[in-house]
Formats: sequence, structure tokens, C-alpha cells
Amino acid sequence: MSGLERPVRLLALDLDGTLLGSDRIIRPRVRSAVAEAIESGVIVTIATGRMYRSTLPFATSLGIVAPIICYQGAYVRDLPARDGTPGRLLLHRTMPGVVAREAIGWARARGFDPHVNVDDRLVMQADATSAEDYERLSGIGAEFVEDLPAAIRGPVTKVLAVGRAPLPEQWLAEARAAFEGRAQVTVSHPEYLEWNAPGVTKGRAVRWLARRLGIPLAETMAIGDQYNDAEMLAEVGHGVAMGDSPEAVRVAARHVTATIAQDGAALAIETLVLGREAA
Repeated sequence: MSGLERPVRLLALDLDGTLLGSDRIIRPRVRSAVAEAIESGVIVTIATGRMYRSTLPFATSLGIVAPIICYQGAYVRDLPARDGTPGRLLLHRTMPGVVAREAIGWARARGFDPHVNVDDRLVMQADATSAEDYERLSGIGAEFVEDLPAAIRGPVTKVLAVGRAPLPEQWLAEARAAFEGRAQVTVSHPEYLEWNAPGVTKGRAVRWLARRLGIPLAETMAIGDQYNDAEMLAEVGHGVAMGDSPEAVRVAARHVTATIAQDGAALAIETLVLGREAA
């Protein structure tokens, strides 16, 4: 029985900082709570800024079968079928190449190292200083080009600029002002400043998926930890911010749970979805 007045029927989970710590491992208590939620009939999805290919291993290991939300909500896709048939692409919102090229120049001028996602490919400049670390984090090998802006010949899914913390948070407001109406800008990680098509947010994607599944937002819960989760936490009936989230993210949420080191995602699921008394 749910710990809420109305049962949670759809649960959207952020990955990095929510399910995954710096070791990129899903802790046993979190894994168990997600499994119990699925067994109880809750539809569970992942809503992340990561690439689809980077997200798939975590989704499959958790037993998720619902479509997953990637690239901050720009890309929603089914999981592959058991016979290996690729999952259907259900939603894909892209950004004009001219805006992506401008974002690259803007980011470089402020000390960031940008790269680009085109469809579900990772494209980096050959001399990218963040290449090795980002490939390791994402688990995806990059395609290297000599001139990144020149390599953009059509729409892109996302531009991600890597910079030492707290650079992304410091430049977020200015980036949003500079690209207002032309791109959605957010911070997904203390070192990542990202650009998507205008209006692309996890919140909008969760709303789209909930409507597709016939589930009211009042019966939807989401858990996240960063600026890119704020719209999602505000959109659903039960937004849960991780305990170490920035203040702006906690304010957007209805509930605040413990930190990732304290299995905050598991605690929220156990309490609000599975109806257990909080420790």
C-alpha cells in the first residue's frame, strides 16, 4: 500500500546523483526498492541527461521495461525487444545546428570544453581535454573530429560543455539569458552545462510519457538532485529532491529525502511508494 493518499503508478528516476554515486554503482538498497516498486505494479522509468546507449545498461539491470527519457527529455525511446530488435524512438526534439555552433563558441570563450550529441552519437573535437573522463563516465566511445563546429551539418540533440565546478552553476543564468528562446540551458552535474532545443526539460517529457500511459501526474513521482531535475520535480504530484541537492532544486520539490550516501532514493521509494514507515 502506498504511503500517499493516491498511489504512485509512475516513478521517474534520475541517474547520476540519485541512483548513481561517483562510483557509478547502484547500491543494493536502492536496487531492492526499485525492484519492489516494479513488482507492486508501478511503472518505473529513468529520466536522465545521459545518452540512450549510456542509460540502457542501468535500465535493463533494474528490470525497467518502460520507455526511458534521455538527453534531458529530448529523446524518449523504448528498450530493445528480447529478440534484439531496437527500441522504437518515440520522441526526439533537436536543436538547430546554428544554435549548437554558437553554444560551442560561447562555452569555449568561458573556459568550457564542449562536445555534441547527434542522434545517439557522441562527437568531440580531437584535442578535447575532457574526452577520456567523459568517455569513462558515459561508457560510450566518442567520434573525434578536427573541427567540432564545422562537423555540425544539421540538427543536434544536445551540446554539453565540461568545466570545473562551480563554473557551470556560475554561468547558468547568463547562458540562459544569452540563449533565451533559442535553447534550453541547464546544469546536470557540477561540471556540466548543457543546451537542448527550446522547451526541452525532463518535466515536459515525464508529462508526455504519463499522458501516453494514461497516468495522472498526481499519481506520478520523480526523484532527482540537480538543476536539470527541477522542472520534473515541480511537474509531478510528488517531486522528491535528494538531500544534497542545490537549494533551488529542493524548493521545486514537494519532498526532500536523504543524500545518495544515505540511500535517499531507496528511502523515498520505501516510504512514499511502498508505504513503509520512515526510519
